[in-house]
Amino acid sequence: MTDTTVRVPVPEPPGEQAPPRRVWTVTLAGLGALLCSLDVVVVATALPALRADFGASLSQLEWTINAYNLVFACLTLTGAALGDRFGRRRMYVVGLAVFTLASAAAALAGGPGQLITARVVQGAGAAVLLPLTLTLISEAFPAEKRGMAIGVWGGVTGLGVAAGPVLGGAVTEGLSWQWIFWLNVPIGIAMMPLAATKLRESYGTRPQLDLVGLVLAAVGLTGLAWAPVRAPEAGWGSVEVLAALVVGTVSVAAFLGWEQRGARYPMLPLGYFRRRAFSTANAAAFLLFGSLLGALFMITQLL
Repeated sequence: MTDTTVRVPVPEPPGEQAPPRRVWTVTLAGLGALLCSLDVVVVATALPALRADFGASLSQLEWTINAYNLVFACLTLTGAALGDRFGRRRMYVVGLAVFTLASAAAALAGGPGQLITARVVQGAGAAVLLPLTLTLISEAFPAEKRGMAIGVWGGVTGLGVAAGPVLGGAVTEGLSWQWIFWLNVPIGIAMMPLAATKLRESYGTRPQLDLVGLVLAAVGLTGLAWAPVRAPEAGWGSVEVLAALVVGTVSVAAFLGWEQRGARYPMLPLGYFRRRAFSTANAAAFLLFGSLLGALFMITQLL
């Protein structure tokens, strides 16, 4: 008899991928994390040059950093959800494209307003890019090897934060402040086709985005950041500053209430904070980056 059995190709399970694909995954994810973490701090050492070129005020200098960090913080969880829904590899490439284009726009900025706008878009690209680096690694490596890969990722991310001020100073001094952003462009252009061809596509389980939570978090964090930035010029008792504090506080409270009771698929499940390790790690990260970014901004101005 003739064998008429139909043999359907079985997809390769995530934990059994060929080693070269894993190498590409950790390399591309590490480079993506490096780009995002560098741009958190690399601009700080260029602030005196920006002030000289643009005649920027202290408030405008602060927003060149705050614009990136705020959008980055507000959209990070949404960036991960976009990868779950539309494909992690696809959204990783999209994040790279947005980050690269925004870097070019920042380098071409002719004034502080244009630079801050470019930094907003750059932060949005990073918010998609960074969380997917971890997701791609987790999907590519089996559980017993995942710790080593994430350790490499963490080391590269830490290197970006630590090297940012030194690299920013060297580039600003040796070339110009524009090259802080131009350096991202060829790296991003080279990474996009590699990510599209070397990474494995995967999806998550979240069927919809928490858009209400996203808006409330963005308004709340922006209001709470706007008030202390504007207070030195407008005064702590001004309508602008007080309104920003009130809107920020109310929005954050509304966000917490929505995440607790209203969201079907919450952006930030508050039950995580009942876990001691999760809460402790987040508190430590908050204190670390709050002190690092605040001190770096002031030290740069003073020196």
